Parts: sequence; structure tokens; C-alpha cells
Amino acid sequence: MSSTDLDAPPLKAILIAIIVVVGLHVLTAVALVTIKPSEPKIERVQVTPPIEIEFVSLPAPNTEPEVKAEQPVVQQKPQPIVEPERIEPPKPQPQQKPIAEPKAKVVTAKPTEIKNKTADVEPVAKVENKKPDIIKKESPKIDTSMADEQRKIIAAQAEKAAQDAHARAVADAKAAREAQAAADAKTAKEAAQKAAQAKAAIQAAETAARADAEAKAATASNEPVNFTASNANWASAPNFSFPERAAKRARSGDTLNVVLVLRVNKQGGIDSVRIAQSSGNSLVDKEAQRQVRSGRFKPFSKNGVPVVGNVTLPIAYAVP
Repeated sequence: MSSTDLDAPPLKAILIAIIVVVGLHVLTAVALVTIKPSEPKIERVQVTPPIEIEFVSLPAPNTEPEVKAEQPVVQQKPQPIVEPERIEPPKPQPQQKPIAEPKAKVVTAKPTEIKNKTADVEPVAKVENKKPDIIKKESPKIDTSMADEQRKIIAAQAEKAAQDAHARAVADAKAAREAQAAADAKTAKEAAQKAAQAKAAIQAAETAARADAEAKAATASNEPVNFTASNANWASAPNFSFPERAAKRARSGDTLNVVLVLRVNKQGGIDSVRIAQSSGNSLVDKEAQRQVRSGRFKPFSKNGVPVVGNVTLPIAYAVP
């Protein structure tokens, strides 16, 4: 593994960091959309109805007969709407004397004339209830400063959360790299130990195979292996005794030493006996060869494999 691979953050950590940042931005946009500014309360303006004013004038003295005519109903044209504060009471019309004719005739006058001739009647000025103008109020300006502050706070929180997420992602990537490096070092150490153990096992196996091969080779060729008397174990030991026939040629109290070389087969039997060192008495030498054949050894082995052995056996005879 190269140093570049160890320094680069894993793809999984990068994807997690990107998903977290995008999710935080989406949540911020949703929060900004769902925020509604507070609507101000519009108080209704109570309009005071106009006051009806009635003017009454006293009738003037008149001795002439009065001519009265039925006053037709005059339809008034709709007047424009006037604001209540600008309404002024109408001025009373001047009184006019009725025109008297010599003959008492009923004169039908036009509506305009009747209106002028009925001045002797007390005029009544009436102020009609005028509908006030509809008060148009401009919609008050909505103060969005609080909403802007909230948006700024949410944006700052989202940015901080994104920074924290990025820092956590970097820390996680660093921890992952350190853990990977530690795991790689541990794996390398374990691999070295296993390699050393394998090498030792191979060497031991080679040594065992070599010894086995040597033993098998020795077994196959029946080549004898030399052993000393201390390495030989008797399965049944022979009885060595000084021969009486050789006492005439020896002095009492002397010790005669004979060294024999025995060929021992794989079963422990003695196949041949030869004299490696004579005692100086041929009778003693021959008797020693005869007596040693009555014994039997435990099989010799090398590396766990039975082998043919040559055993050097010294024998000491004491002359009675």
C-alpha cells in the first residue's frame, strides 16, 4: 500500500459527508420557506353618522288669501358621495310672497314654480345621511427584519453543522487510515512470525527427512552402525566365567582382558564375534567368543529405525 492511498480518505466517508451537507442545506431551505411573517392587525375605524340639522323659520304675516297647491313629489337626483367632514348645512331659501289674482283660480304650477311659491311654508332643511367615502388604507409595510434575522441564524447554524460534519468526516477518515495502518503493521508482523515458524518447520522437516533417509539408506544397505558397550542393552546377558582348562596357563590372581567386536542384527541377535584384542591366552579367547553368543541384545535403532550394529565389548576374566 502506497502513502498516497493511506492519506486519501475512503470513498464511503466522502459520500457520507456530501450527503450530510446536502441534507442540511435542504432542511435550511424548507425552514426558510415555511416561516411566515406576522400580519399586523387592522383596526376598524368607527365612522360617526352625520347629524341631521333642521332649520325652522317663522311665517311672515299675510292678509291675502293663500293659494295652496298640491306639491308634487320631486325625485331627487343621486348626489355624489361627500366626505362627512366636508358637509355644510344648506342655506335657507328666501321667502317669496305668493302672487294673488283677482279671481280665485287654482293655478297648476310647474314643479320649479311650486317650489318657489311655497316659500311661506316653513322650509325645512334636511341633511341626508351621506354614505361616507370608503376609506382606503394602504396595506401597512410588513417588517421582515425578524424573518431576516431568523434566516441569518438558520443559515449560520446550517453552515456550522456542515463544518462540524466535515470535521467529523475528516476525523473519521484519519481514524480509519490509522486503523488500517495499524492493521497492516499487525498483519505484516503476523506474516513475519508465520514465515519464521514455517521456515523452522521446514528446517525441522528437512532434518527429519534427512535422518529418515539416512536411516532408510542404512537399513536398505544393512550397513552396520558402531555402538559402545554403554549404549548396548542386554535382553538376556550371558554368563562369563573363567574356563578351568585355561587355569594351568595362568597365575592365580591375574586378570585376563579380552575385547570382542560383535555384529548384532536388527532383531538383537549376535551374528558374528571377532577378537579385537586378545587376552594372551587362546583358550580364554575362544571361551569368551563361545560364552558371548549365549546372550541377546535389544535391537539397536537410529532415528527410530532398527539398524545393524557393531558393538565393542571388553571382558575381564579373574584367574582363581
